[in-house]
Amino acid sequence: MDADRSPPRGRFFRTDLWTTLLPAAALIALAFGVTMFFVKPAPPSRLTIAIAPEEGGSRYYARRYQELLKRSGITMEVRQTGGSLANLKLLAAEDSGVDVALVQSGTPAGEDAGSIVSLGSVNYVPLWVFYRGRAIDDVRELKGRRIAVGGAESGTRALALELLAAAGADKPPTALLPVERDEAIEQLRRGELDAVFLVSPAEAPSIKKVTATQGIMLLGFARADAYVRRFPWLSKLVLPHGVLDLAADVPDHDVVLLSPTANLLARDTLHPALAYLLLRAATEVHGGSGMLVQAGEFPAPREAGFPLGSVARRYYQAGVPFLQRYLPFWAAILVDRLWVMLVPIIAVAVPLGRLFPALYRWRVRSRVFRWYGRLKQIEVQLEENPGREALQEMLRRLDETERAVNGIQTPLAYAENLYFFREHVDVVRRRIARRLAGEPAAPVQAQV
Repeated sequence: MDADRSPPRGRFFRTDLWTTLLPAAALIALAFGVTMFFVKPAPPSRLTIAIAPEEGGSRYYARRYQELLKRSGITMEVRQTGGSLANLKLLAAEDSGVDVALVQSGTPAGEDAGSIVSLGSVNYVPLWVFYRGRAIDDVRELKGRRIAVGGAESGTRALALELLAAAGADKPPTALLPVERDEAIEQLRRGELDAVFLVSPAEAPSIKKVTATQGIMLLGFARADAYVRRFPWLSKLVLPHGVLDLAADVPDHDVVLLSPTANLLARDTLHPALAYLLLRAATEVHGGSGMLVQAGEFPAPREAGFPLGSVARRYYQAGVPFLQRYLPFWAAILVDRLWVMLVPIIAVAVPLGRLFPALYRWRVRSRVFRWYGRLKQIEVQLEENPGREALQEMLRRLDETERAVNGIQTPLAYAENLYFFREHVDVVRRRIARRLAGEPAAPVQAQV
């Protein structure tokens, strides 16, 4: 091969490098692509909660959630509705933009509620039945009276109708009126209503005020155990004697109450990191004690009428994820995602990093090693005692082989392979020269 026709210096070096490197890079890229398919995207920085301001202190809870989530860089928007039923409908609708909602337990789930999961119960929201007239101990004795049961979309109405129906007191002449809380209390005071159903925390000022009003009594459920058995999302609570006002002795006796719970519900597509963040906020907001709640009782995986989400189940079993315990929220999410991305590096890149040098070394050496086939062929022919003309032809072929190998561009780190080949060519050349000179062949063959 003439020098002016030889390839540019370094071309083979680059070809060998890229021929070895590109398949390895493609494998690593494929591993990253497969990993990214299973990695959830970073959590959004905004979410929307639906609340019913008139139910169970939801407005206060939502404000606290906003404050706590803001510390982690998450903006919570609050959408106010007419009640738990409306919250549930918004949460079930994919195009509503609502991610989570506070919903009263016992609220009937619609047909589209299959995508909703529970993050847990966050508080008791007792049912308060205030009435006028003679003393009674069950809602069945309200049959035939004028009863305010709350707005059409409220959880209060759903609960009242279920209890009244179970007790056989929901049919005419009972009048079930869709009067909201404040107006219902005023009408009860004026004697325009016989009873009012309210769902509210015991700490609400309006509850203390109505309980202390002359002529208005608070119903205690004598058959509370039976109701709890029939409706597992209800709890039996005892309002202690005098707990609302010790000085005025309100109430003047222990009162047995039935209580649903306020539940934090979410779409099953809610990002796990946001679900954990909400559960941590719920623990801080609802983890204290109250008139009817012991410290640490909430949040809890209580019966809510919806399946408990997988994130919530892990939270109640194992607590906060390790990274979120010791790192800020944004840092924990970043590290968690980067950790997952290390999988292709560990599983693919590290083995390839060890294999790549060997493949490259084989690629470079193969350019020289393949010429050993011609050298071996000449040596085998030499053992057949060829004539002088054949020996001359062997020398010519040997010279051509040596020139071809000398023209191979080889990195300096692997230049020793060229020199070893030249030594082997010289061994064969000397044997041919001795044959031409009439000397006997050497007893030991060259090691090729």
